[in-house]
Amino acid sequence: MRILLVEDEPVLSETLAAILSHQHYTVDAVFDGTQALQMALTGIYDVLILDINLPGLDGLSVLRQLRAAQQEVPVLLLSAKGEVADIIQGLDAGANDYLAKPFNIEELLARLRAMTRSHLNRSATVLTFADLALDLQTGRLFCGVKQIHLAAKEFQLMELFIRNHGQILTKEKLTQKVWGFDSQAEYNNVEVYISFLRKKLQAIGSQTHIYARRGLGYVLEAPNAAAPPYSST
Repeated sequence: MRILLVEDEPVLSETLAAILSHQHYTVDAVFDGTQALQMALTGIYDVLILDINLPGLDGLSVLRQLRAAQQEVPVLLLSAKGEVADIIQGLDAGANDYLAKPFNIEELLARLRAMTRSHLNRSATVLTFADLALDLQTGRLFCGVKQIHLAAKEFQLMELFIRNHGQILTKEKLTQKVWGFDSQAEYNNVEVYISFLRKKLQAIGSQTHIYARRGLGYVLEAPNAAAPPYSST
């Protein structure tokens, strides 16, 4: 899951990014509202953590412009102001939640889990599809009693595939979601990591497959799904 962290205090931003990364989130950190809006409008983020007091555009302006552009990404506002009127203003601007500084990091993580659980209507700890179960806390992939650890990029790709099972995901979307929209990663990185995932699916005896759709992208399908028109190579 990819988070856009918008916080202009360098120490706090660095600390939050490290903690979120340790929790298996992928984090892009920016420090001003103008850049934050440009990045958020790409639609590649699953959650925004957005400070209100920012250089350039303030956080509320960023939020209002996102909602005006029909971007429904969950947003957690951060602010040094914790009065009821401030919270109401933030929620009315389109925020999903509001957290006043200083805050407890466990509370922030809990609010993130609640926001994403509500937005995705899926388990906050384990994702399942067909014979697979992906533990979001440990990064391990299960098939029955067999399990295997996934490296960071493998984990992020598998999470995307399970959350979007049966849907074709383009190489462009996979690259943006896992490596970032401004990443220098090449499209063949996707092929390499999908090859790794296929080997790990085989290692744990899964009958679920990642198929290639020539010229379109990749799709995760269960054994009883219709046969794909193209090979999985």
